[in-house]
Amino acid sequence: MRERERQKERERLKERSAAVQPLPRVRLDQPQLKRRGWLPEYDPEAFGRTSEKIARFLGTGRFIVWMTVLIVVWVVWNTTAPPDVRFDPYPFIFLTLVLSLQASYAAPLILLAQNRQDDRDRVNLEQDREQNERSIADTEYLTREIAALRMGLGEVATRDWIRSEFQELIKELEHRRAHEELRRPGGE
Repeated sequence: MRERERQKERERLKERSAAVQPLPRVRLDQPQLKRRGWLPEYDPEAFGRTSEKIARFLGTGRFIVWMTVLIVVWVVWNTTAPPDVRFDPYPFIFLTLVLSLQASYAAPLILLAQNRQDDRDRVNLEQDREQNERSIADTEYLTREIAALRMGLGEVATRDWIRSEFQELIKELEHRRAHEELRRPGGE
């Protein structure tokens, strides 16, 4: 019986020692795990894409038409319907509140979409600038290469130059032959 108790005690100690593992060594080359905060987490990229979609929709004629139809129906309903079913009588306070709420959310979403577009434009501009710099560097390199080829060709004997030199030599040889024939005593 005592042996069983000792065995159980050993198993409990093993479980405790297994449960209390030393913390892994913190390394600087590995990212630290994020801690759960009190604030809700969201994906800023997904939020930005959604805000761009909303801002794009707010800038369409379809939105203006639907908003106009909604307001007209709202006003007509609240002025012509029986008083029991009217939910926003004449000064249309609730309509004003809804439109203010819509505007208060639309403005920041539009600004967020514009900021994201500005960031994309800035990146595109930087890429265009880098591409232009590479094109200019390539053009300058090709210009230097062409100039070097022209200078090299100036030192190379071309086919036309060699022909002209041979023709001059032939003319000179014919001229000498003619002189030698004249000098000979019986050449005439």
